[in-house]
Amino acid sequence: MENFSVKSHKGPHLGYVALAFTLLFNIGLSFVISLNGNTTYFPGPWESEETIVRYFQNQPHDVLLCGFFHFCSGIPLGIFTATVASRLRFLGSTAAGNNIAQFGGLFTVFNLSISSMLLWVLSYQNVATDAHIARTLYYMVFIIGGVGYSVPLGLLIAGVSVTSWFMKTLPKWLTISGIVLALIGETSIFYMVSPKLLFLIPLTRFPGFIWLTIVGFKLPRTVSIKIN
Repeated sequence: MENFSVKSHKGPHLGYVALAFTLLFNIGLSFVISLNGNTTYFPGPWESEETIVRYFQNQPHDVLLCGFFHFCSGIPLGIFTATVASRLRFLGSTAAGNNIAQFGGLFTVFNLSISSMLLWVLSYQNVATDAHIARTLYYMVFIIGGVGYSVPLGLLIAGVSVTSWFMKTLPKWLTISGIVLALIGETSIFYMVSPKLLFLIPLTRFPGFIWLTIVGFKLPRTVSIKIN
């Protein structure tokens, strides 16, 4: 009769960490989006220089809080990234997907942190009063927090999805949806040459919250080891 020992991966619960990331990011977002018919919202890159500069001059508190919560959200995302890469190795993966996921996740955290810090700088009115500086910083925030977020996030999702596909550690529907989501994230890089593809960034960002959270609850935490 064969005997087995069950070992558990030591680390934070991925599902709760993903939920913390999602919650903190969207709290930050709530300060700069239009709610309940409010006409004050974070301007898009197609807006005029006057509109962009006026927003940062008139809404410094909202911009500050958005930057603060988005910076905070990078902490659980970094923890998720480190833990999921460790978990895949614990489950027996020796594939490059582990490192690809870790690289993509940490790259996402880095860009999220930089864009958040730039928002913090823009919250100072003496910075926003200079139209040229304000607009330059705004475009940096938009590209680093846009394409700079969706492309590496796609790598994180791809690394987890492809590795889990071969290891059969996640449901097939979840790995397939992850691969599709990762492809959308990578395709969003073409926004840099075609502004019409802007929609690919939120199409990666918001379903990504849901996907990471489900993975956090579905990825196994234990393995069975045969005892001789």
